[in-house]
Amino acid sequence: MNEKSVSIRPARREDVSAIVAMLADDHLGRGRERVEDPLPVVYYQAFERVERDENLTLVVAESEGRVVGCLQLAVLPGISSQGGIRGLLEDVRVASDCRSRGIGEQLVQWAIAEAKARGCNLVELLTHSSRVDAQRFYKRLGFALSHAGMTVRF
Repeated sequence: MNEKSVSIRPARREDVSAIVAMLADDHLGRGRERVEDPLPVVYYQAFERVERDENLTLVVAESEGRVVGCLQLAVLPGISSQGGIRGLLEDVRVASDCRSRGIGEQLVQWAIAEAKARGCNLVELLTHSSRVDAQRFYKRLGFALSHAGMTVRF
């Protein structure tokens, strides 16, 4: 597989198990996700909520019929920045056996172009402080450290 053989398309219900597998495939995801057969119904319910929300777009990268990457773009209207709209990238993942082939870069570049087309004045993302490789990747694509993220979990 080469990067030219990758297409980016809207995620479909039948992609959910591949997406969850990629989300679970690291030290953080293993503790959050449940990769089971059958997949817990909560994932399909979440997919349906995302699919119905016009401000959310979940896409996959596909190569030779296989889902090899995913990304969610949230378009967030707001009051700040003179009513500016921002794009938020989430759940950017590439299958572990397909990394370093340009797939993640294609996904992120697609999301940046989509955010611009939807009127966003910036694109931002959060990445866990332990994901040093991901931080290096995003910096290479032009992202800069700008905020300190904080979380409260329920």
